[in-house]
Order: sequence, then C-alpha cells, then structure tokens
Amino acid sequence: MAESFFGSLKQERVQWQNYQPRFEAQQNILNYISMFYNSRRLHSYLGYQSPNQYEQNMAKLEKAA
Repeated sequence: MAESFFGSLKQERVQWQNYQPRFEAQQNILNYISMFYNSRRLHSYLGYQSPNQYEQNMAKLEKAA
C-alpha cells in the first residue's frame, strides 16, 4: 500500500514540481494528502471510495452493530 501511495504522490503531485524551500514542498504534499488523496481520490481497494468515505461508512456500521 505504501508503494502505491508514494507512486501516486509522485505521479500526481511532485514529479514536475520545482520546490525552492523545503517548507513549500511539505505544504504542497500535506495539501495533496488532506485535500485530495484522503477526501476525493477513489481507491479500488476500498471499493472505489475515498479513505474518508470508507472511514465514515465503517463508523456507521460500528454504531449500527
């Protein structure tokens, strides 16, 4: 899973970027993770849901049980 994540990060965000300060790179990557990867990007492993959607659905199932 980690290899898949870093492959996606490289292809979708950092491959063609030229970051000057390290802080700029950190902010860009954090933005990618929190604003896109976890909230909107669909994952086949999770049944074509985003990680946030998957977590919400699992929490609902746990409450119902």
